Amino acid sequence: MRHRNGVAKLGKTPSHRRAMLRNMVTSLLRHERITTTAPKAKEAKRWTERMITLGKRGDLHARRQAAAFVNDETVLKKLFDEIAPAFKERRGGYTRILRTGVRKGDVAEVAILELVTKSPARTKPVNHKTRERLVPFQAATAGKGRGGKSKAKAAADPEAAAPEVASAAEPGDTATA
Repeated sequence: MRHRNGVAKLGKTPSHRRAMLRNMVTSLLRHERITTTAPKAKEAKRWTERMITLGKRGDLHARRQAAAFVNDETVLKKLFDEIAPAFKERRGGYTRILRTGVRKGDVAEVAILELVTKSPARTKPVNHKTRERLVPFQAATAGKGRGGKSKAKAAADPEAAAPEVASAAEPGDTATA
């Protein structure tokens, strides 16, 4: 039985999928950040984390296993000499996926896959159901009272900012207090 042995097929043949993932992992290790679609980023993340774990092991067998997957010798050297030692104390979670929205042409969900050593990209959060940019709660409601006017508008318009006071009953007014 194949329970929980699934792999995202990504609409590719096995050989094309493997070649694409090898190229993506090599590019990620070289540049430390790549932009791709979210499903591809999730698959590339799996393989990148495996390669970094091999780099942390550092023995000859791990180097040969990583060399069978990583396409470039300079990137392989960088993996074992720079990247893996940077994650020496970390027990996993070497990469992060930042979802950045959708691509205009085919409405594919786009994401940034990067190593955790870099600071996160400054992207606005996206509601993935409606594909709209979200505004942080504090920024959307800062300075607004119950009436919906901001403090800056209230300061500019003193008559609107002053609370209404009930005036004394005028002659002819039948309302009781």
